[in-house]
Amino acid sequence: MDAPVSFRLNPKDPSITARYAGGKVPMATLIEDYIHQRLDIEGDFLAFIRERQKVVDYTPVAEHFKFLFTRFLPEVIIHSQEQDVRIAREHYDRGNDFFGWFLGPRMIYTAGFFTSPNQSLEEAQDQKMQLVADKLQLRKGERYLDIGCGWGTLVATAAKNQGVDTTGITIAKQGAAYATEQISRMGVSDRARILTLDYRDIPAGPYDKISCLEMAEHVGVKNFQAFMRQIYGMLADDGLFYLQIAGLRAKKGALGFHFEDLVWGLFMNKYIFPGADASMPLSFVVSNLESAGFEIHSVENVGIHYSLTISRWYDNWMANRAEVVKTYGEWWFRTWQMFLGWSVEIAAQGSSTCFQIVANKNLDRFNRMRWVGATNLGERDLKKS
Repeated sequence: MDAPVSFRLNPKDPSITARYAGGKVPMATLIEDYIHQRLDIEGDFLAFIRERQKVVDYTPVAEHFKFLFTRFLPEVIIHSQEQDVRIAREHYDRGNDFFGWFLGPRMIYTAGFFTSPNQSLEEAQDQKMQLVADKLQLRKGERYLDIGCGWGTLVATAAKNQGVDTTGITIAKQGAAYATEQISRMGVSDRARILTLDYRDIPAGPYDKISCLEMAEHVGVKNFQAFMRQIYGMLADDGLFYLQIAGLRAKKGALGFHFEDLVWGLFMNKYIFPGADASMPLSFVVSNLESAGFEIHSVENVGIHYSLTISRWYDNWMANRAEVVKTYGEWWFRTWQMFLGWSVEIAAQGSSTCFQIVANKNLDRFNRMRWVGATNLGERDLKKS
């Protein structure tokens, strides 16, 4: 088929040559051929991603229906604790080296916050942690809970910089070990700790401030309302809750969805984040928060910050290609190359986004004067500093 000179699709397996001889191919088919090394994408891989519409379409394929009925729907319906723990550990316990090869030295697996598109990943992640602290109004001595703490960077940093007593929750054993070592290295073992357990087993609190940065997606649609109610019950009456959650743009069109968004979501659930089915439009999240008894203070869409973050992750991944392939193999390298490369554009075009939400208990006695002069829109506030 005709393709831009910046990249070329080169079938390596004679059995698939015909499908690339003319016309567009389904994106799902191309992904399968690429990650299983039946097809090479020669030249500029990111150019292929940017110009993908010239060579692919988003028609459903048989594999979509097979995955939908044999894995996706059963996992959505079940979402038992046993299932969720198994799936999460299969992903997050793959190896700290694996994640470090794209996350970089901060080991933060969520969107950074950029005040300039030219900033480094580390600058954006440092600004992000400060932004979370500002939005939560962290104060020395407060009890702070971070649910889904990953490698513990936010937990350790908040304990050190804001003087809060922090508890991080993760299901990943390797991440917990790394986080505990990081807490020790930063000299805050007296006021920071990591608990390796499922969110359903978190000690009741109360906590003055709670954050959950891109872990709630794994809870699933089935359990999302119960999770919001659990957080409400753990939060002090005058406390604040910061929720950062990956989401989808609102539905559009006669069939109610964008076809690329659908294909993207199935790819992500199959290969990257199995069981993470609670990435939903903003209306779903806000409705569940309000039903659980929360009052929404602020919502900020930081999807474009995710695009910038993932572009840095992609660069890191490509720079470490030799090590990834040596340790984990070509399949893992290509799968994550596709995930990261496509994610840059998906986030930039709004298919997948990310919301930062600050909420409090919807009580008459809650002191709403605390919002006067506080950090409301972090981007504006950071630009002043």
